[in-house]
Amino acid sequence: MIRHVVMFRWTPEATEEQKQRVAAELSRLPSLLPVLRAYHMGADLGINEGNFEWAVVADFDDLQGYLTYRDNPVHRAIIAEFIRPIVAERAAVQYEC
Repeated sequence: MIRHVVMFRWTPEATEEQKQRVAAELSRLPSLLPVLRAYHMGADLGINEGNFEWAVVADFDDLQGYLTYRDNPVHRAIIAEFIRPIVAERAAVQYEC
C-alpha cells in the first residue's frame, strides 16, 4: 500500500471560506477516483507550536493508484484553482505501508 501525506500552511490572507472550499473540493475526489482506499483531511488542532495548518492523507493499493490520483485532471484543477492561490508552504511524502 502507498500512503500519500501532504501538509499546508496557508497565506495570512487566506479566508476561512477559501479553506473550507479546499476541503469541500477535495472531498469530491473519493467518489470520482476508485483508486482511493482511504482519504482523510483536517485542520491542525493547534496543540503544538510550529505545526502545519492542514493535512490530507490518502491511501492507495499501489503506485499506479497514487499516480492516477496525482495526475487526475479534476484533482489538478482543484490544486490550481483552490489550493495554489492560498498556500504559503507545502510538504509532502509518499511511503509504503
